[in-house]
Amino acid sequence: MEKIAVFPGSFDPITLGHFDIIERAVPLFDKIIVAIGNNSNKEYMFPLEKRMQWIQETVEHFPHIEVDHFEGLTIDYCFEKKAQYIIRGLRNPADFEFEKAIAHTNRTLANKNLETVFFLTSSGKSFISSSIVREIMKYKGHYEILVPKPVRI
Repeated sequence: MEKIAVFPGSFDPITLGHFDIIERAVPLFDKIIVAIGNNSNKEYMFPLEKRMQWIQETVEHFPHIEVDHFEGLTIDYCFEKKAQYIIRGLRNPADFEFEKAIAHTNRTLANKNLETVFFLTSSGKSFISSSIVREIMKYKGHYEILVPKPVRI
C-alpha cells in the first residue's frame, strides 16, 4: 500500500520552517500532498494562487510532492486523497499541546485510520512562523532569510 501523507496548513507564506519539514518527510512517504486549507476565521495576506505557486516552485525538485488546496475538515480531505498520515511541525511546547489535541481528535473521528506524524522543526528554524514573516514583510523588513527563494519578491 502506498504511504500517502498530507501536510496541511495556510502557508501564508511558506517558510524555511515548512520547507525543513517537507525535506525531512520526503524519504518517509511515497507521496506527500502539501495542502492549503481554508480557515474561514483567518484573513490571508496572500491569495491562494500565489501561495500555491510559491509552494510548487519551492518543491518542484521533489517528484512525489503534489500541491493542492481544500475546504472543510482535514480528515475528510485525507480520506478523499486516500492519505493515511497527516504531517505536522512542532516548534515549541505550546505547538505540541495544541497539535496533540487535534491529532487525538482526528484519529478518533477517523476511526483510528489516520495517524499524525510530528516533526520537530530544526533548531535553527524553530523561531520562524508565517505570522512573523508577514509582519516583517508588512513593514518592509528583511524577511528573505526566513523563506524559500520563490517567496523572495
